[in-house]
Amino acid sequence: MAITVTRDHLKRGALAKQSGCNLETIRYYENIGIMPEPMRTQSGHRIYDQKQQERLRFILRCRELGFSIGELRRLLSMVDSDGYTCGEVHELTQEYLRSVSEKIADLRKLERTLKTISKECAGGDAPDCPIIEALYE
Repeated sequence: MAITVTRDHLKRGALAKQSGCNLETIRYYENIGIMPEPMRTQSGHRIYDQKQQERLRFILRCRELGFSIGELRRLLSMVDSDGYTCGEVHELTQEYLRSVSEKIADLRKLERTLKTISKECAGGDAPDCPIIEALYE
């Protein structure tokens, strides 16, 4: 069946350029099933319609926010089913927010530890570094 290509359709290279996402990443998203298989022209070129372009923007935004592939799959399954509720999306977002808060707390603890052990080191040419010793503790 011949595909009618319009100016709204993009080849993979143009999609990559427009979205700022590299070709390999788009291919990866297709391989793991979060991007649908693109249509092909008669000459075999992959083309992406407006809906696929929007989906890639959604995926990239979620990844930019730090959602894992698993969390992204859950969101996409909600979107794809058309049966999701705002409450379900809110619950998933709250789970992610808790995870982010825990990571921030861990990073703050790491920052305090690094500041403490960094203060113990005067730098210079000393043969024994207190930072290395502290990391062994």
